[in-house]
Amino acid sequence: MSRHIQITFDAHDPAALSTFWRDALGYVHPAPPGVDLPEGADPLAAWDEFLARIGVPEEQRNTRSAVEDPDGHGPRLFFQQVPEDKVAKNRVHLDVRAAPGLEGEARTAALEAECDRLVALGATRVRRDEPAPPLSAGFIVMTDPEGNEFCLD
Repeated sequence: MSRHIQITFDAHDPAALSTFWRDALGYVHPAPPGVDLPEGADPLAAWDEFLARIGVPEEQRNTRSAVEDPDGHGPRLFFQQVPEDKVAKNRVHLDVRAAPGLEGEARTAALEAECDRLVALGATRVRRDEPAPPLSAGFIVMTDPEGNEFCLD
């Protein structure tokens, strides 16, 4: 039997980092427990109101955040606030499939377009690794706004 997983990120600013990954992956912030969000409502504002209502002090309201695949297929991403900085290369990173089924120039163009979109959201481009058949179709190495490495492939 397979298992469901949640991927956890350590973060300085969980709300901001979860917003980046929400936009990068097409995910959504879930509503607080027992809250039915109307169409167009801001889930992060709803969480702030919920946490205030249950007595969480304001300085503790950005200690956690999460995003979920709206289709229910991808893993949930959880963001937890930590005081320490990232000091080394991650030992696990995400590969964002930005060009599934594409090859050659079409693949490169799709990767570059997605890279540009993510840079506009706050990511940083690190480098592009060119295709090296038969083992690699090429990819772009990036970091999210808090320096976590990921690849577009």
